[in-house]
Amino acid sequence: MQHDDTIAAIATPPGVSAVAIVRISGPQARAIAAACFEPARGGALRNAHARRGWVRDPHTGQRLDDSLALLFAAPQSYTGEDVVELQVHGGAGVVAAVLAHVVAAGARLAAPGEFTRRAFVNGKLDLAQAEAVADLIDAQSRQAAAAAAARLEGALGRSLRELRAQLTARLVEIEAHVDYPDEVPAPDATRLESVIREQCARVDGLLAGAGPARALRDGLDCVIAGPPNAGKSSLLNALVEAERAIVSETPGTTRDIVEDRVAVDGVVLRLRDTAGLRATSDAIEAEGVTRARRAIGDAELIVVVLDASSPLRAEAREVMRASDGRPRIVLLNKLDLGDAGAREFARELPSVEHIVGSVRRPVTVETVRRAIARLGWGGGAIAANTALVANARQLESLTRARDALGHAQATIASGAPIDLLSGDMRAAIAAYGEVTGETVTDAVLDGIFSRFCVGK
Repeated sequence: MQHDDTIAAIATPPGVSAVAIVRISGPQARAIAAACFEPARGGALRNAHARRGWVRDPHTGQRLDDSLALLFAAPQSYTGEDVVELQVHGGAGVVAAVLAHVVAAGARLAAPGEFTRRAFVNGKLDLAQAEAVADLIDAQSRQAAAAAAARLEGALGRSLRELRAQLTARLVEIEAHVDYPDEVPAPDATRLESVIREQCARVDGLLAGAGPARALRDGLDCVIAGPPNAGKSSLLNALVEAERAIVSETPGTTRDIVEDRVAVDGVVLRLRDTAGLRATSDAIEAEGVTRARRAIGDAELIVVVLDASSPLRAEAREVMRASDGRPRIVLLNKLDLGDAGAREFARELPSVEHIVGSVRRPVTVETVRRAIARLGWGGGAIAANTALVANARQLESLTRARDALGHAQATIASGAPIDLLSGDMRAAIAAYGEVTGETVTDAVLDGIFSRFCVGK
């Protein structure tokens, strides 16, 4: 991919709006803007100043739209290059015509994420920060946005660059001794062990935040399971505060998986209401039951809903067996209709923590929400500034770094020659660099930036 030409794209979502933005970045951004934009009072664009004027056809000079133009001069712009933004009226025809004029004047259409990729290439962002840009755009809750914003500030990159520099300095000492043993003394093994132990602790801390970070970024897959007519769909509707699923006293009403999303303590749950587990001769319902069992097997969190008002049936015991040993919340629902099932459950499964109530009562729904937060991600809100390792790529790299450091610790403990640490230290340094982008390949970069929207 070229980085020395000038690119352009629409930077606002498709559809009709009051204002849309066409963004231009590259060495010819000013010249292209001059060909397509006519300031109302003449003169050239000034850095960080908005100028009102008209977008015009670069070949005929015909005016198209009353607009604003803003110049962000290199190297202080987002991409590190000259950037010009044309703010035009948001009709689809106007926006398409403006972009066509910009391309006719010498720009090319930007690839997905190419503006942010240029920011990375030009040293405006490290790779972890670039990934945080996409996370911020995709954030589905306030807390997910806060966590992405914390990553965008660069705390992860700063921490890893510090670890990388520290480990590199120790590696230089080892290799200098290996190359010049008569002139350079061997590094102190105790000091090396202390450095590696400290690095292990810091990487462990980053890895510990990976689970909560992923929950904030991607949400948790939460399945609502139970026998027919226990109130699963009613719970889904209560959690999302909408009539999302059909509620009926007729068993077997839910035949397929109904999905929705809801934020609990700032983390998005991918809620799935499943068909009631029971034996049935109805082919369609049977397929729904099969899908429900599969969903239970795949879920990260299971909310089991049972009928508190009726004696426990075989289906209730089956769903308890199917969810045993998994992250699980048990709700004994319909307490407003009786407590025979709740009393039987307490006798048969006294060690299983459960909630007794009715989804018709707000206090029960709130109790379920608190239980989800406690079980799903450690109770209560996740601190955004500790959720720094947010995706599988970063997690895999840091896990390899931790493994290499652990092997180095074992090497020191065994009393082996110090020079045997070099391989593990190099591996850890490279893994740190993969996260920040110092040692990443073009293929990896292509994969990362392909998930961005065009125009960012």
